[in-house]
Amino acid sequence: MPRALKLLTCLSVLALAGCGVRTDLKPNVGHSLPVPPYGRKTPVGSAELLIPKPQARPAVNVELRIKSEVRADDPFDLPPQ
Repeated sequence: MPRALKLLTCLSVLALAGCGVRTDLKPNVGHSLPVPPYGRKTPVGSAELLIPKPQARPAVNVELRIKSEVRADDPFDLPPQ
């Protein structure tokens, strides 16, 4: 029973570690947000900085083939030169 109690204690501590206050992020005291990009007059907010760019997380549109099919001709599949 002590082993089960230790396991239960560890799991409850891990579950509580995942909980937290969800508030807006703010820079530490004495620090500021990054400089706005060239051409932008207003600084970038913390919520906007957390959104990944399309280059960082590209969309995946791969369709799995369920059965064997003859592939269509690919005009960009060129032999090496």
